[in-house]
Amino acid sequence: MTRASVECPGWAVGTAPGPGGRGPAEPYLAARVLDALLREDYGGLAARMTRTKDGVLLVLPSGRRVRLAPGHLYQDFVVADGEALRLREVLDALVAQAAPADADGVAAFAGECRAALRAYDLHDRHREHVLTRLRRPGPRETIVYEALGAFGDHPVYPTSRARIGLSDEEVAAYAPEFAPSFPLRWAEVDADLVTRSGDLPDWWPSSDSAHALFPVHPLTLPAVREIPGVTVRDEPHLVVRPTLSMRTVEVGARTHLKLPLATSTLGARNRRSIRPGTLGDGARAERLLREVLAREPDLDVVLADEQTYAHAGHEYLGWMVRHLPPGEIIPIAALLAPSPGVRTENGLLAPSLGVRVVDDLSQDPRTVDGLLAPSPGDRVVDDLAARYRGGSVAALLAGYLRLLFTWNVRLFVTYGVALEAHQQNLALVFGDQGTMRLLVKDNDGLLASPDRLVAAGLAVPEFADRRLLTGDPHALADVFVTITLHLAAAAIAFGAGHGELVAEALAQALAEHGGHPMARLLRARTLDAARLVGKSMVSAGTLVERARIGAADINKHYGTSGPNYLRRHPRREATP
Repeated sequence: MTRASVECPGWAVGTAPGPGGRGPAEPYLAARVLDALLREDYGGLAARMTRTKDGVLLVLPSGRRVRLAPGHLYQDFVVADGEALRLREVLDALVAQAAPADADGVAAFAGECRAALRAYDLHDRHREHVLTRLRRPGPRETIVYEALGAFGDHPVYPTSRARIGLSDEEVAAYAPEFAPSFPLRWAEVDADLVTRSGDLPDWWPSSDSAHALFPVHPLTLPAVREIPGVTVRDEPHLVVRPTLSMRTVEVGARTHLKLPLATSTLGARNRRSIRPGTLGDGARAERLLREVLAREPDLDVVLADEQTYAHAGHEYLGWMVRHLPPGEIIPIAALLAPSPGVRTENGLLAPSLGVRVVDDLSQDPRTVDGLLAPSPGDRVVDDLAARYRGGSVAALLAGYLRLLFTWNVRLFVTYGVALEAHQQNLALVFGDQGTMRLLVKDNDGLLASPDRLVAAGLAVPEFADRRLLTGDPHALADVFVTITLHLAAAAIAFGAGHGELVAEALAQALAEHGGHPMARLLRARTLDAARLVGKSMVSAGTLVERARIGAADINKHYGTSGPNYLRRHPRREATP
């Protein structure tokens, strides 16, 4: 499979498979980095493109001529297969194109690249052992899919594997792609400093009335020890396992615990600590969405309960308990990951499709530590389609896209709300009879229009972060396109080989709103647009200081665009 293939596991789309099928890590990462710099036109890099009789080339400052090929989904051109770039070449080009004011950001990004390379190597060495442990006999657990979802790369952020500032030992001990477990530490804080919502769960350790206990991730322990007036208990309590987000851990099958991490992901400026106000804002956003769902009973959408939290006014002293609904829960980020296998009558585990189950494992050359290894192409989405949709991946994805777009388009048009719910914050919930609902969590990044909420008869939440409110409908559309369309829909559908489903599902969702002005705007920005907006994630996340970018929120910084992939596939026009 080539680097440009769209059939790939995990987050990735438009790139090669992740570890185990990706090919050599360095040229793969170098190409992804150069693709990102070209997509964001960092330092005017796009001006170095030229057309010759042999095709389109990018001439690096060193004079190296890099062949380009038509892009996939998010940009016009990408590094062509077979270029075998070295990372040093790309980083030298970055330095040459960078403004002097970006020197610190460029150095930080070079460090991210090195960390990502180490992470690929580390995961390659551990991958089969992790898969073996994930295929152990027993019922499927959500945490298995959380680990598998971490196997892939982010669709557009090239160094998403980098765990900034962590050693290889720390990455293996705490990152979700290694499926580890570990005990939490606990810090005593003056109870008068604590703001709390909801009751403590029964698994919380006991404390005297003068103090409150805060869970501390082992990686955050050194930072917490430096906080004046805080005492860290010597004894650990509560063994947990990391979910996709890493700073959120699984306590039990239906319970997650979100707590601060003293590190950054998807950019050096994208800190994984928890600002005190975000917990309350997330709870307010959830209550707003519950009001919407009470008015829209036909929507097969369920929200995680995130109303129990506490903070002590410090970015490393905060927590939130998340309660999940009943059913089999599959994170969207895991759909293109390798399948964990299915249980067979003889108690063995085997990949879900296309693999012969044998009674004598010693006779099968594909065994790994006594379990069958997966065949290429056995993905979680194939497994789900076999169990719930008669083997039709297209039917499963069509159902998912219908849920996704009906919900998000109605939020946008009727209520003026756009969710920052990407693959990591969405999941499918399957019931006993194969019913499928969409699970939404982590809502503290949504964007809402006060005027649209009032017009719909809803109160405007008193968000602590006023950046969650906007009067600009195009700002809402930016979030819809870059999150709902690009990451939640296109990355999955095109990655599974069914990109043609996206435009049709979006058209159907828009059709129910007829000529509503907000529906016309969203259609103009999506189905009918010449180009689709994108986020400049590397520039905002690491390379450029926020003041120079002029973005209030590094996670909502736009400035790039790509071809409209929705117009590449014919679709049946839906009628209101």
